[in-house]
Amino acid sequence: MKKTGFIAIVGRPNVGKSTLLNSILGEKVAIVSSKPQTTRNRIIGIHTVGDDQYVFLDTPGIFKPRNSLGSYMVKTANSSMQDADAVILVVDTGKPISETEKNVITYLKRTETPGVLVLNKIDLYRREQIAETIAAYSELHSFDAVVPICAKNGKGVDEVLDECKAFLGESDFFFPEDMVTDQSERQVAAEVIREKLLRTLNKEIPHGIAVAIEEFKDEGSLVSIRAEIFCEKASHKGIIVGKNGEELKRVGSYARADLEAIFGAKVYLNLWVKVKENWRDSQRGITDFGFTED
Repeated sequence: MKKTGFIAIVGRPNVGKSTLLNSILGEKVAIVSSKPQTTRNRIIGIHTVGDDQYVFLDTPGIFKPRNSLGSYMVKTANSSMQDADAVILVVDTGKPISETEKNVITYLKRTETPGVLVLNKIDLYRREQIAETIAAYSELHSFDAVVPICAKNGKGVDEVLDECKAFLGESDFFFPEDMVTDQSERQVAAEVIREKLLRTLNKEIPHGIAVAIEEFKDEGSLVSIRAEIFCEKASHKGIIVGKNGEELKRVGSYARADLEAIFGAKVYLNLWVKVKENWRDSQRGITDFGFTED
């Protein structure tokens, strides 16, 4: 009998949710960076093993929103928990418990939704700190499982998957067995480009960036992509492009390398930078870039 289940991965920004998902799947479906609020949309990652299909919902970090985009991201994370059969709460082992974790725990208690507490980044902390974190969370809630991991190097990730097996129910698969994500090739391309911008730019500029794929042609051995990078200020545009276009060329080079590995073909990447002032602050602005409840 086939079994499947929807499992939401939630937590504060920058705790390693997307890194955990990529590690479980064994390939990159969600972009990662050291900057918080990297994930903006819910990303579905599908892991099928034999008669079991795990459907993971990677969510934006939960934080106090300051604009329309932030509100959308938090709402997406919260709605993903409601759609899930179980929840993985990912925390940074060395950080104190915040209102974000307390709110997730309150939801788990109220709805009696199964939950796994994942303590990430254990490579950065002493055993005593790990034990103290487990004890602190145990006082708040009796999780179905507590798993210390290092998502970056894969330590403990198999144990997370083992614990999630208990949350699968008898059902036909919702996705084809060879499918690993619900993202289209256009979405993947846009996110990879944005990831490289996040990694190369400093301070607050990356949070005001959006990427739109204007043209995507797959000709088998060659994939041609025309992408427009939007920022919120004219001064930001100059920083993104860089002197003599060097910064934009560097972003394009990094993105091209990743995309060629993902698509298994040569990639021609044409990048343009435009200004769309304060797009994150308006509902129309975020809708134009595809951030909608649908």
